[in-house]
Amino acid sequence: MNDCQVCARIGLTVEGKNRYFVRELETGYVVLGDYQRFPGYTLFLCKQHATELHQLEPEFRSRFLMEMATVSEAVWNAFKPDKLNYELLGQGKGVHMHWHIFPRRAGDTPAPGPVWKLDAAEMYNETFLPDDETLAEMREMLNRELDKLL
Repeated sequence: MNDCQVCARIGLTVEGKNRYFVRELETGYVVLGDYQRFPGYTLFLCKQHATELHQLEPEFRSRFLMEMATVSEAVWNAFKPDKLNYELLGQGKGVHMHWHIFPRRAGDTPAPGPVWKLDAAEMYNETFLPDDETLAEMREMLNRELDKLL
């Protein structure tokens, strides 16, 4: 787990050094995506280092899925998209499950399809890194909606 990027991000969160941190829940951490190509892009990082849902104890798994649904509802309410796209990933360096929640809007990509069809240069363009004020507003909006649901 020493080379797990998600574990490293959780470590920064626990240390209070993750500017994208929104809230800690029982089974995971809510964070905004570093790049906001899709405004409101949020991740839910599982507290347990696991690669598959079936590897989680049933009670924790059920709670994790319920909390993910709550996070997605908060994203929906806060950012008012046309649609949400969900992905439970855990590939790459470290292999640690984490949900990607993408607020989607009509015409937000040149052609319909998953966000990953965009060129990396566009997806991770520095113009999509939120400034401190914008990030604070987004965290506040998401926390306000989480307060209503939790």
